[in-house]
Amino acid sequence: MNTLTPSDYQSLAEFRYQIRKFLHFSEHVARKANMEPRQHQLLLAVKGLPQHLSPRIGVLAERLQLRHHSTVELANRLAQGGHIRRQRDREDRREVLLKLTAKGEKVLRDISLYNRQELRTAGPDLMAALQRVLGARKRRRQSKP
Repeated sequence: MNTLTPSDYQSLAEFRYQIRKFLHFSEHVARKANMEPRQHQLLLAVKGLPQHLSPRIGVLAERLQLRHHSTVELANRLAQGGHIRRQRDREDRREVLLKLTAKGEKVLRDISLYNRQELRTAGPDLMAALQRVLGARKRRRQSKP
């Protein structure tokens, strides 16, 4: 059934609100560290990339849901600031990989510690909101004949 109840909308709205609250906090912490939020997100994407993926611009653009040229510009600014460096892939010398510098590692660690603490505080509300959204879906599936 493709209907939504007022409760479904409330659950979705609450979930979006909880996500936005955390993102607002994270953006604020990044700016306090003299970093634009998307720059922080790129550092995190490089550091937290699954091992089977290489930190190439195309991969990072997908992970950040940005266009290729926007990701290149972020990488350029981070390289100019000394937060990342580019290096050629050992196997395919045409490929350029991004790597965090010590400066990039430090700022990412500082921001991530604040974000983790905030998630410990706000996480239960975020999880409850997600469970309400998923529970509403599950209840609708169970009520079908």
